[in-house]
Amino acid sequence: MSETLQETGCCPRFDPAPWTDQLLEWDSKPFVKARVSTLFYMPLNFGREITRLMKETEANQAASPDYICLSDHTSRWSMDIYLGVNKPVPSLSNTVLSGKFFSRVYEGPFRDTGKWMKDFQEECGRRGHTLKKAYMWYTTCPKCAKAYGKNYVVVIGSLA
Repeated sequence: MSETLQETGCCPRFDPAPWTDQLLEWDSKPFVKARVSTLFYMPLNFGREITRLMKETEANQAASPDYICLSDHTSRWSMDIYLGVNKPVPSLSNTVLSGKFFSRVYEGPFRDTGKWMKDFQEECGRRGHTLKKAYMWYTTCPKCAKAYGKNYVVVIGSLA
């Protein structure tokens, strides 16, 4: 694939380096939150919800500086998504995340999620961390992943 590939106009190209095996400390990092319907963990309305969050964020003169969008699979039937923002957005559900987090980047098909989670849990243990909760960051939509030739997924774990 050509290195001069034009941006898709949808998802920005993802740089894995700043997120590879990083210990993060967040102090009230702001996010806006939405619920997505899933069918056996497969999102049904993710595109519609992330588009709504982005439009409402921009309409309120806010931004998502690093385009981070964490997914919390709460059951086989729903997941919560958290879009990182630079300030609260009054018309949306706002929340913050604080604490220590560990991030690790994976690349490949979504069917490898089970392997990634096993590896992530083992790596947390090797580093002496206790994992409280894991979030998935699907860095690009499937069309952009295909265009860029890489399907990066970041696992970000909240540590005890």
